Amino acid sequence: SARYFDTKTTEPISFFLSGLEELLAWQPNSNDDFNVSAVPLAKRQPLLHSRRPRTLVCHDMRGGYLEDRFIQGSATRNPYVFYHWRYIDIFVYFSHHTVTIPPVVWTNAAHRNGVPVLGTFITEWTDGEKLCEAFLAGGEEAYGAVAEQLARIAQHYRFDGWLVNIENTLSAAAVGNLPPFLQDLTARVHSAVPGGLVIWYDSVLKDGMLKWQNELNDENRMFFDACDGLFTNYNWKEEQLERTRRLAGQRQNDVYVGIDVFARGDVIGGGFNTDKSLRLIRQYGLSAAIFAPGWVYEHLGKENFLQNENRFWGLLAEYLPTHSICTLPLATSFSLGMGTSTFLDGKDEESGPWYDLSAQDIQPLYPEHQGKLSTSCCLQDAWCGGSSLQLQGTIPAGEERVAVRLFSLQMPAPPKLFLTLLYKLEGPQPDDFTVALEVTTWDSGICLEGNPTSLPEPNGRHHPRFLPAPPPGLAKLLAACHRGSHGWTSRCYELELQDCSLRDLSVIVSRQQPSPQETSFTCLLGEVRVLDTASVAASPLQVHSVTASQLWWQ
Repeated sequence: SARYFDTKTTEPISFFLSGLEELLAWQPNSNDDFNVSAVPLAKRQPLLHSRRPRTLVCHDMRGGYLEDRFIQGSATRNPYVFYHWRYIDIFVYFSHHTVTIPPVVWTNAAHRNGVPVLGTFITEWTDGEKLCEAFLAGGEEAYGAVAEQLARIAQHYRFDGWLVNIENTLSAAAVGNLPPFLQDLTARVHSAVPGGLVIWYDSVLKDGMLKWQNELNDENRMFFDACDGLFTNYNWKEEQLERTRRLAGQRQNDVYVGIDVFARGDVIGGGFNTDKSLRLIRQYGLSAAIFAPGWVYEHLGKENFLQNENRFWGLLAEYLPTHSICTLPLATSFSLGMGTSTFLDGKDEESGPWYDLSAQDIQPLYPEHQGKLSTSCCLQDAWCGGSSLQLQGTIPAGEERVAVRLFSLQMPAPPKLFLTLLYKLEGPQPDDFTVALEVTTWDSGICLEGNPTSLPEPNGRHHPRFLPAPPPGLAKLLAACHRGSHGWTSRCYELELQDCSLRDLSVIVSRQQPSPQETSFTCLLGEVRVLDTASVAASPLQVHSVTASQLWWQ
């Protein structure tokens, strides 16, 4: 079937549905298995519904379903990837097909990093009018069937809900049924998908006219009241933010004010000036919807994409509240889900481009301190996968070290942690530096390191104890402690804590000797792992009844 498999290569692909008939006829199908997300939504803090402004990213690129439709990856050179997951709350996959089911590779990558993914249900132009007349003017049974199918599709493919975008005029009968349809869809999605969401795009008004408001007002409020949020159009002015905040009241975080990164129409700022729009939105305590951040890739080109992408998000970072990891184990090789080679244990196993977002690892924070430190992705060398994390910076004159915060954490510390680190120092004098991990804890007054007689660490900073070899029970899992190779150095650590709550995981780059000059360094991180000793030592789950399907030998 051409819907499920690429006709040229026979590889499984992601797909969309066109029109009402296809939506109502949809049923789960054994060819579908490839399209079901295999990665549950990771827990993170703060929770999505906590009272703070959120950030939604709406991905719209050249009609969608490009190389990202290949579920098992493709040999794409310089593909588009997104990896600033720590800075966002919701990811929407957008296209102009009636029912946009997010390609499963995006759901896998987002879920691994704790971000829910929404598909898009869109109607537009005269075809959209006919479609809406058919299901909305038809009454409760007709719109209930559409709501039921959309909820079933999200549940089956294991993504997290819908952006609803009705971009055509509606008859009086159709618009009268729109709020109950949204209520019904929202209730069904909440029931079918834990943490599910339905967000309404600012388009038609209560009288059925298509007229973008660029704000929440009495013309569109009944749609906002019927679902989880409003995504406004992009041509707003500051007074509209003020009115929106007043009208939204307690739900101000459920209004996602649209920013078009392509800066089409009369907007405050887009491109590398997107921060101007974001600053204003945050002044009013509202959430933001960043539309088409793929501008960086489409407008500036593929060649320097990773540099430009880091610059783009670096300019916004001040206005993007970050998220913490709140479960262990934490293990990452920093792979972006793409590469120019495939690395294993530090060795370039296979040269050639590849792209598979399902293989993207947990992504860190990407801290930037002007002139002092930059964090970027290195495709030329890696421990495992396609890339490593490159730290470049300077240790100022008279100072001993620089701390680079990789992850914020928010969870009770288990009594004993094991940590592993793989790194490679580059540059003319790598022996001038040492690299180590640092764990910080929240200052609670009762948090102690090691045995009960030890004193609390100042500022909650803990330097895990270096282990020359892993303990016997963990030798197999922590083989990394012995296996530095191809220029990579491997380190294994242990940290015992009592009554502590984990806060940050950082890498410390220190000079071996004090120096009156500032010193530059380049360090690649290949892998970091933080493990709860108790759960690691427990025997792994036994796997039973493995079945293989869809086999075709060629």
